[in-house]
Amino acid sequence: MGTVPIYRLPLLVLGFVSLALGVAGGLARLGAAIPAPPAATALHGALMVSGFLGTVIGLERAVALGRLWAYGAPLASGAGGICLILGLAVPGFALMALGAALLVAASSAVLVRQPSLEMATLLAGAIAWLAGNLFLYAGLPAVPWWIAFFALTIGGERLELSRYLKRPPAVRLQFLVLVILLLVTPLEPRTLGLALVLLAAWLLAYDLARVTVRQQGLARYIALCLLSGYAWLALGGALLAAAFAYDAALHAIFVGFVFSMVFGHAPVILPAVLRVKLPYHPVLYAPLGLLHASLLARVLFPAPLGAWGNAAAVALYIVTAATLVFRRAPDAFSRRA
Repeated sequence: MGTVPIYRLPLLVLGFVSLALGVAGGLARLGAAIPAPPAATALHGALMVSGFLGTVIGLERAVALGRLWAYGAPLASGAGGICLILGLAVPGFALMALGAALLVAASSAVLVRQPSLEMATLLAGAIAWLAGNLFLYAGLPAVPWWIAFFALTIGGERLELSRYLKRPPAVRLQFLVLVILLLVTPLEPRTLGLALVLLAAWLLAYDLARVTVRQQGLARYIALCLLSGYAWLALGGALLAAAFAYDAALHAIFVGFVFSMVFGHAPVILPAVLRVKLPYHPVLYAPLGLLHASLLARVLFPAPLGAWGNAAAVALYIVTAATLVFRRAPDAFSRRA
């Protein structure tokens, strides 16, 4: 697929450092005897949400916009993660807020270029991320805004990828109402939970995955990642709406929903961001199955074993994906960009 743009690799490295230490910090919080910096333990959520996922999403948006300044979003959020790891919390929070602000600017530019409900939803997600990071900087609860960030970003991307499906106008109107709800409900967790349940129901009913799950190979794999993720989103939203099992609700959303999307979208994102193809192989189901099985154990039986299984699933996916990429094009990253 051409040469790998090497200048994008350091941004991914920044994100993956936050991922590795964020996972280690999460395990340390459960009492695991692993060498995680104290800041990684205390700020596990910020590292995972902004240091890793925010960096990856910012990089993807910068590639889509094609403007050099937009790469400031993943650079700032990734550098913010490094600051947190080093114990520099205030500069780290400020850099993460800057990264989110730049993502808002990039998303606004994309919306001007391509006015649509899909692009407006992605902008709304960036605004939610900025709000969450500003709340974090101010010492206020950021998690509900981060949940809205992922729900809006993934919802907008799925609406964009499913835009060729014929839908009555009322269906898009329903989606618009959900976008508005997700932007105004983060301050009320129960209402936010209800909005998440409604979004999951909309996605299960109208997403393209309903069609592609009947196909074979990569299309079916991606569809199963998405549909299973929507089921976790519905469960997490229901638990939030019922104000029950808060920890299980958060992991259903952040692990079950978000990482199912990561697993499913990586074969689409990698060619766009790094110009390398992640070829399909049935072995990709192994980390996906481990993710869901371990998360189910974590929700039903609050014990460290489920968390270790989540971490193993993420690690296994990275190793599997890297192996598939390098087996197909072993010299891809040695070429000059």
